[in-house]
Amino acid sequence: MRVDLIETKVFDPADGFAPLTDVIEATDPTVFRRGDRWWMSVATHVANRPGIQLATAFLPEAAPLSASGWTLPADSRDPTRIATLPQERSREWDLRGGRHCPSYATGLDPQTGRWVERLYYAGAADQVWGPYTIGYLEWDGERWIDQTAPAFVATEPWERGSVFEPNVIFADGKWKLWYAAGSHQENYHVHGCAESEDGRSGWTAHQIFAPAEMKMFDFHVRRVKDAYEAIFSRVWLQGAPPAETGLWWCRCDRASSRLADWSEPVQLMTAADRGWHSGPWKPSAASAADPDTFLVFFSGLYSSKHASPFFPFVFTLGCAEFRRPETM
Repeated sequence: MRVDLIETKVFDPADGFAPLTDVIEATDPTVFRRGDRWWMSVATHVANRPGIQLATAFLPEAAPLSASGWTLPADSRDPTRIATLPQERSREWDLRGGRHCPSYATGLDPQTGRWVERLYYAGAADQVWGPYTIGYLEWDGERWIDQTAPAFVATEPWERGSVFEPNVIFADGKWKLWYAAGSHQENYHVHGCAESEDGRSGWTAHQIFAPAEMKMFDFHVRRVKDAYEAIFSRVWLQGAPPAETGLWWCRCDRASSRLADWSEPVQLMTAADRGWHSGPWKPSAASAADPDTFLVFFSGLYSSKHASPFFPFVFTLGCAEFRRPETM
């Protein structure tokens, strides 16, 4: 099936982040609407700051969802520096390696009986390459509050001590989590899933959702009308990527933890080199005015002589517009 593609670059270090001067990179988007405004949490590499920081970019109030017009927040004390999310209580488990791949979710907290908003993310205690655990910040009505301990950790041999790339949704009265496990260094990524009553404890047994040979790196699920759809990424870390590398779409009548229950996937994007990115991952989808059209924000990277000699790439953030495959 042919899928039309309109791509837009959102953030690229080559373009700078004016008026901010301390932002080195911004990537790993999760897009959500709160009140009358669209927001995007991103992972940012900030000069003279340890690890990776989370921040929340935004569109103007009442503005429609768009690939352009996003503003990174400035520190109230210095308009040239970025304002990042609080890291006051979580520093022991997410400071030096930083915070990565945020995922916005709203759901019921059974202990309080209230609906809460959370930004789940992968945190690394010691180095940017992991190992990772998964935790969250929670909105208290005025600000995002970090937690003293992660909410989800690796427990199974096949996870090899590291869980990351969380995608969370509250469905069927449960907090449902899809996540990657393994390590970049070993070129081993398997996709898992689990669910919890409160989204922070009592997780069901971790089960494999997609095998390592599939190279699934993200599985972003969202409710669409009376069903669910997922945008997922398949990655490749060594050599020329095969044709199946890129972003894919599928649907299911429920937020199933069995990959076999989801429809035959349709490829939305390949790993073709666009100059400012190749091999997209970390998709986050949201609908614009037309319910059958959606925007997918994603991470990308490209080789740069200005990057570190130890990692000669820079990270970017892009957006692609699609017509829902089932309507074509």
